[in-house]
Amino acid sequence: TGNGICKCRVCECFPNFTGSACDCSLDTSPCMASNGQICNGRGTCECGTCNCTDPKFQGPTCEMCQTCLGVCAEHKDCVQCRAFDKGEKKETCSQECMHFNMTRVESRDKLPQPGQPDPLSHCKEKDVDDCWFYFTYSVNSNGEANVHVVE
Repeated sequence: TGNGICKCRVCECFPNFTGSACDCSLDTSPCMASNGQICNGRGTCECGTCNCTDPKFQGPTCEMCQTCLGVCAEHKDCVQCRAFDKGEKKETCSQECMHFNMTRVESRDKLPQPGQPDPLSHCKEKDVDDCWFYFTYSVNSNGEANVHVVE
């Protein structure tokens, strides 16, 4: 494929190429998702293309999910039990909801604002008492989830 030299009817591939015809790129940059993870952490990078192992996720970097809840709805119950000790997951909070670091802030203007390096979602959700609560959800380059919630 132009990515190696043929010697005795066998391809000897140039660096960063492999395969019987040197047609498989070892470059993983096309597989890099916006969160800095290879294939969004939901697939493997094979020949410079993501092979999504989680069937819900698809697309060139396994970031599209048609059936997924939004980030806010997905984490609302865990934020509610961790921050306010109430909601559907109150009884199972310590088992199910320890997957993020949580920081309390005094008011909405103290929440992290867009423009930081990590992808950030601003959330406004209703709690079990039909009151609004506000939080942000972000994932840093180490894959750690961080939540800031308004007291």
